[in-house]
Amino acid sequence: MMESANAKHCSANRVTLRRLLCSAVAAMLFTSQPLHAEPMLEHIATPFRVATAAGDVTYFVAHEHSAQPRTALVVMHGHPRDAAKTLQAAISAAQAAGAGGKALLVAPLFQVPEKLAARCHSAGIPSPQGGEALWRCGSWIEGDLDNSGKTGSFNAMDNLLADLKRRWPSLQSITVAGFSAGAQFVQHYVGFAHPPNAVRLRYVVADPGSWLYFDNLRPQPANGGSCGSETTCRFRWQTLNAGQCPRASQWKYGLEALPAHLQRTADAARQRYAAADITYLAAAEDTGTAPGAYYRILDKSCAAQLQGPYRLQRALAYADYDRRYLAPDKPHRLTIVPGCGHNVACVFPAPAARRALFPINAD
Repeated sequence: MMESANAKHCSANRVTLRRLLCSAVAAMLFTSQPLHAEPMLEHIATPFRVATAAGDVTYFVAHEHSAQPRTALVVMHGHPRDAAKTLQAAISAAQAAGAGGKALLVAPLFQVPEKLAARCHSAGIPSPQGGEALWRCGSWIEGDLDNSGKTGSFNAMDNLLADLKRRWPSLQSITVAGFSAGAQFVQHYVGFAHPPNAVRLRYVVADPGSWLYFDNLRPQPANGGSCGSETTCRFRWQTLNAGQCPRASQWKYGLEALPAHLQRTADAARQRYAAADITYLAAAEDTGTAPGAYYRILDKSCAAQLQGPYRLQRALAYADYDRRYLAPDKPHRLTIVPGCGHNVACVFPAPAARRALFPINAD
């Protein structure tokens, strides 16, 4: 009886031990970083700080670059402030384009207080440091003032670009590119930018969730559907019904209720935008409700829905608007990036996008 009891006890111990081991392995799998975890910014880039009226803004420069770079690519993170992932995508694109180790690759980081950052925090980014300017999760996207009300995010970008030219006077061209919410920032920034002298500015707008329209025209698919590709999309343009969705004509979707701190009139912003060097990128699979399109985080407000149902269709519509009404003499080009959904790590390194990000080196 004693042996039988011991055997049962040992068997029970083995079962318990097996369960503990399985639980430990599971805990390691679920708490450790994924196989393709975002890199720590400090591991791939050197931090710099530029002063603003509200405090410093930190930006990160990839370690490998020419001592006297002639070109710089500034890449804006998205709503989760995924600066590490966005900079790594730029590094991959530069290497594939033959610009690796040559161009200056830069990732700004708009900091948010930790207690407010639960919905906009990504792995690999540092916590806010003393003396840094702070925004809310979404306020920097549309050029809003920092939390102290002293400077706007567009002013911060102006200072950053001037700082790049000061630190690297050899710079002749700077491309400011953004993906997703970062693309919203860039597209809104163009008309209100005050770039440094003696440097050429280019802009790349990739897969924003919504667009800034410069009047009250909005698209209607000519065939009555949502349209699925560049070749099948045709649009009719209608003037907004003021009572249908008042927000649709207001900033950030339109130019009504323009914030005073932007210090530029609607007409001046439109003229500047029309004359700027801008390329639009749209991922071919950033449409519909498939997981890769991240439909759950897409802006579904009435103001955004009046621009189209999904990101791809909104981009196709805006490119048509650009050609017809905004810059008919020199329309800004839309490039469709095949094989990609809503993922900067796929879009930026893709051959079609590289030609926009690094036009000299891409081929």
